[in-house]
Amino acid sequence: MIWAVVKFRIDMLHLVLTDDHEIFLRGLEGLLTEIPDFKVEKTCSSGSELLDSLPLENIDVLLLDLQLPDIEPEKLLKQIRKHQPDLKILYLTLVRGNRYFNKLNKLGIQGYLLKDSPIEILEEAIRTVAEGKTYFTERYGKTKEINTVTLPSDKTLELLSSREVEVLKLVAQELSSAEIAQRLFVSVSTVDSHRKNIMVKLGVDNIVGLVKIAVKNNLI
Repeated sequence: MIWAVVKFRIDMLHLVLTDDHEIFLRGLEGLLTEIPDFKVEKTCSSGSELLDSLPLENIDVLLLDLQLPDIEPEKLLKQIRKHQPDLKILYLTLVRGNRYFNKLNKLGIQGYLLKDSPIEILEEAIRTVAEGKTYFTERYGKTKEINTVTLPSDKTLELLSSREVEVLKLVAQELSSAEIAQRLFVSVSTVDSHRKNIMVKLGVDNIVGLVKIAVKNNLI
Protein backbone atom coordinates (compact mmCIF):
# COMPACT_ATOMS: atom_id res chain seq x y z
CA MET A 1 0.00 0.00 0.00
CA ILE A 2 1.35 3.40 -0.97
CA TRP A 3 0.51 6.46 1.09
CA ALA A 4 0.69 9.83 -0.57
CA VAL A 5 1.08 13.03 1.38
CA VAL A 6 -0.59 15.95 -0.32
CA LYS A 7 0.47 19.44 0.73
CA PHE A 8 -1.98 22.24 0.14
CA ARG A 9 -0.48 25.66 -0.48
CA ILE A 10 -2.47 28.58 0.83
CA ASP A 11 -1.92 31.90 -0.91
CA MET A 12 -1.81 34.33 1.99
CA LEU A 13 -3.09 37.88 1.89
CA HIS A 14 -0.61 40.15 3.65
CA LEU A 15 -2.12 43.11 5.49
CA VAL A 16 -1.03 46.25 7.33
CA LEU A 17 -3.42 47.90 9.81
CA THR A 18 -3.29 51.54 10.90
CA ASP A 19 -5.55 53.03 13.58
CA ASP A 20 -4.91 55.34 16.53
CA HIS A 21 -7.38 53.54 18.81
CA GLU A 22 -5.36 50.73 20.43
CA ILE A 23 -8.33 48.62 21.50
CA PHE A 24 -9.89 48.75 18.04
CA LEU A 25 -6.53 48.06 16.39
CA ARG A 26 -5.79 44.98 18.51
CA GLY A 27 -9.35 43.71 18.20
CA LEU A 28 -9.24 44.04 14.43
CA GLU A 29 -5.87 42.30 14.31
CA GLY A 30 -7.25 39.43 16.36
CA LEU A 31 -10.30 39.01 14.15
CA LEU A 32 -8.33 39.07 10.90
CA THR A 33 -5.70 36.61 12.08
CA GLU A 34 -8.47 34.07 12.66
CA ILE A 35 -9.06 33.98 8.90
CA PRO A 36 -6.74 31.22 7.63
CA ASP A 37 -5.31 33.02 4.60
CA PHE A 38 -5.00 36.47 6.20
CA LYS A 39 -1.70 37.53 7.76
CA VAL A 40 -1.28 40.85 9.55
CA GLU A 41 2.32 41.83 8.86
CA LYS A 42 2.34 45.11 10.74
CA THR A 43 0.18 47.44 12.82
CA CYS A 44 0.66 51.21 13.10
CA SER A 45 -0.97 53.56 15.59
CA SER A 46 -0.33 56.84 13.75
CA GLY A 47 0.15 58.30 10.31
CA SER A 48 3.77 59.16 11.06
CA GLU A 49 4.51 55.57 12.11
CA LEU A 50 3.00 54.35 8.87
CA LEU A 51 5.02 56.80 6.78
CA ASP A 52 8.20 55.74 8.55
CA SER A 53 7.42 52.15 7.51
CA LEU A 54 7.17 52.93 3.79
CA PRO A 55 7.67 51.29 1.44
CA LEU A 56 5.59 48.33 2.62
CA GLU A 57 7.08 45.34 0.86
CA ASN A 58 4.86 42.49 -0.35
CA ILE A 59 1.70 43.92 1.19
CA ASP A 60 -1.61 43.17 -0.50
CA VAL A 61 -3.89 45.62 1.31
CA LEU A 62 -3.40 48.54 3.70
CA LEU A 63 -6.35 49.04 6.07
CA LEU A 64 -6.26 52.69 7.06
CA ASP A 65 -8.23 54.72 9.59
CA LEU A 66 -9.59 57.90 8.01
CA GLN A 67 -9.38 59.99 11.20
CA LEU A 68 -5.74 59.76 12.30
CA PRO A 69 -5.09 62.76 14.58
CA ASP A 70 -1.51 63.49 13.54
CA ILE A 71 -2.01 64.03 9.81
CA GLU A 72 -4.78 65.02 7.41
CA PRO A 73 -6.09 62.14 5.27
CA GLU A 74 -5.35 63.84 1.96
CA LYS A 75 -1.77 64.61 2.98
CA LEU A 76 -1.19 61.07 4.25
CA LEU A 77 -2.60 59.52 1.10
CA LYS A 78 -0.42 61.74 -1.11
CA GLN A 79 2.67 60.67 0.83
CA ILE A 80 1.72 57.00 0.54
CA ARG A 81 1.16 57.35 -3.19
CA LYS A 82 4.52 59.10 -3.54
CA HIS A 83 6.30 56.04 -2.15
CA GLN A 84 3.93 53.30 -3.34
CA PRO A 85 1.58 54.40 -6.10
CA ASP A 86 0.16 50.91 -6.57
CA LEU A 87 -0.52 50.04 -2.93
CA LYS A 88 -4.13 48.92 -2.43
CA ILE A 89 -5.84 50.91 0.31
CA LEU A 90 -9.07 50.18 2.16
CA TYR A 91 -10.25 53.05 4.37
CA LEU A 92 -12.12 52.32 7.60
CA THR A 93 -14.16 55.06 9.26
CA LEU A 94 -17.12 55.92 11.45
CA VAL A 95 -17.99 58.86 9.19
CA ARG A 96 -21.10 58.44 7.10
CA GLY A 97 -21.50 60.67 4.06
CA ASN A 98 -19.43 61.26 0.95
CA ARG A 99 -17.53 64.51 1.48
CA TYR A 100 -14.25 62.74 2.16
CA PHE A 101 -15.03 59.95 -0.23
CA ASN A 102 -15.18 62.49 -3.06
CA LYS A 103 -11.83 64.01 -2.05
CA LEU A 104 -10.00 60.74 -1.50
CA ASN A 105 -11.43 59.04 -4.56
CA LYS A 106 -9.61 61.60 -6.72
CA LEU A 107 -6.34 60.46 -5.17
CA GLY A 108 -7.09 56.83 -5.91
CA ILE A 109 -8.38 54.62 -3.11
CA GLN A 110 -9.67 51.11 -3.65
CA GLY A 111 -12.19 50.84 -0.83
CA TYR A 112 -14.14 52.69 1.84
CA LEU A 113 -15.91 50.83 4.65
CA LEU A 114 -17.69 51.76 7.85
CA LYS A 115 -16.07 50.51 11.06
CA ASP A 116 -19.34 49.09 12.32
CA SER A 117 -19.60 46.73 9.34
CA PRO A 118 -19.80 42.98 10.13
CA ILE A 119 -16.52 41.06 9.92
CA GLU A 120 -17.90 39.10 6.96
CA ILE A 121 -18.31 42.33 5.03
CA LEU A 122 -14.81 43.46 5.97
CA GLU A 123 -13.39 40.13 4.78
CA GLU A 124 -15.26 40.49 1.50
CA ALA A 125 -13.97 44.05 1.08
CA ILE A 126 -10.36 43.02 1.72
CA ARG A 127 -10.53 40.16 -0.77
CA THR A 128 -12.17 42.39 -3.38
CA VAL A 129 -9.56 45.13 -3.01
CA ALA A 130 -6.72 42.57 -3.04
CA GLU A 131 -7.98 41.37 -6.44
CA GLY A 132 -7.53 44.85 -7.85
CA LYS A 133 -11.21 45.78 -7.71
CA THR A 134 -12.95 48.49 -5.71
CA TYR A 135 -15.26 48.07 -2.74
CA PHE A 136 -17.32 50.85 -1.25
CA THR A 137 -20.01 50.89 1.40
CA GLU A 138 -23.41 51.06 -0.29
CA ARG A 139 -23.85 54.67 0.83
CA TYR A 140 -21.01 55.71 -1.46
CA GLY A 141 -19.83 54.85 -4.93
CA LYS A 142 -21.92 56.08 -7.81
CA THR A 143 -24.92 57.11 -5.76
CA LYS A 144 -25.78 60.80 -5.88
CA GLU A 145 -25.88 61.39 -2.17
CA ILE A 146 -26.18 64.82 -0.60
CA ASN A 147 -22.67 66.06 0.07
CA THR A 148 -22.81 66.07 3.86
CA VAL A 149 -21.46 63.97 6.64
CA THR A 150 -23.82 62.35 9.13
CA LEU A 151 -22.88 60.52 12.29
CA PRO A 152 -25.07 58.76 14.84
CA SER A 153 -25.32 61.20 17.75
CA ASP A 154 -24.11 58.56 20.21
CA LYS A 155 -20.88 58.01 18.24
CA THR A 156 -19.98 61.46 16.96
CA LEU A 157 -18.16 62.63 20.07
CA GLU A 158 -16.28 59.33 20.36
CA LEU A 159 -14.12 60.61 17.51
CA LEU A 160 -12.94 63.54 19.62
CA SER A 161 -10.68 63.86 22.63
CA SER A 162 -12.11 65.46 25.77
CA ARG A 163 -10.24 68.70 25.01
CA GLU A 164 -11.57 68.71 21.42
CA VAL A 165 -15.10 68.38 22.80
CA GLU A 166 -14.43 71.41 25.01
CA VAL A 167 -13.18 73.40 22.02
CA LEU A 168 -16.15 72.31 19.88
CA LYS A 169 -18.55 73.49 22.57
CA LEU A 170 -16.87 76.90 22.78
CA VAL A 171 -16.66 77.26 19.00
CA ALA A 172 -20.39 76.58 18.83
CA GLN A 173 -20.89 79.43 21.32
CA GLU A 174 -19.24 81.71 18.74
CA LEU A 175 -16.09 82.36 20.74
CA SER A 176 -12.99 83.34 18.79
CA SER A 177 -9.76 81.36 18.95
CA ALA A 178 -8.26 84.03 21.20
CA GLU A 179 -11.24 83.88 23.57
CA ILE A 180 -11.12 80.08 23.67
CA ALA A 181 -7.38 80.16 24.32
CA GLN A 182 -7.91 82.51 27.24
CA ARG A 183 -10.73 80.35 28.61
CA LEU A 184 -8.70 77.12 28.41
CA PHE A 185 -5.31 78.63 29.33
CA VAL A 186 -3.65 77.52 26.10
CA SER A 187 -2.14 79.30 23.10
CA VAL A 188 -4.15 80.51 20.13
CA SER A 189 -2.16 78.20 17.86
CA THR A 190 -3.19 75.24 20.03
CA VAL A 191 -6.84 76.21 19.67
CA ASP A 192 -6.47 76.58 15.91
CA SER A 193 -4.86 73.13 15.79
CA HIS A 194 -7.79 71.68 17.74
CA ARG A 195 -10.25 73.35 15.37
CA LYS A 196 -8.49 71.86 12.37
CA ASN A 197 -8.40 68.37 13.88
CA ILE A 198 -12.08 68.54 14.83
CA MET A 199 -13.07 69.49 11.29
CA VAL A 200 -10.99 66.65 9.85
CA LYS A 201 -12.42 64.08 12.25
CA LEU A 202 -16.03 65.17 11.80
CA GLY A 203 -15.78 65.80 8.07
CA VAL A 204 -16.93 69.41 8.06
CA ASP A 205 -15.21 72.41 6.52
CA ASN A 206 -16.85 75.39 8.21
CA ILE A 207 -18.15 76.69 11.54
CA VAL A 208 -21.77 76.13 10.52
CA GLY A 209 -21.10 72.42 10.22
CA LEU A 210 -19.51 72.35 13.67
CA VAL A 211 -22.44 74.19 15.20
CA LYS A 212 -24.91 71.72 13.69
CA ILE A 213 -23.01 68.80 15.20
CA ALA A 214 -22.77 70.57 18.57
CA VAL A 215 -26.54 71.17 18.57
CA LYS A 216 -27.25 67.57 17.55
CA ASN A 217 -25.16 66.32 20.46
CA ASN A 218 -26.64 68.75 23.01
CA LEU A 219 -23.40 70.66 23.58
CA ILE A 220 -25.21 74.00 23.43
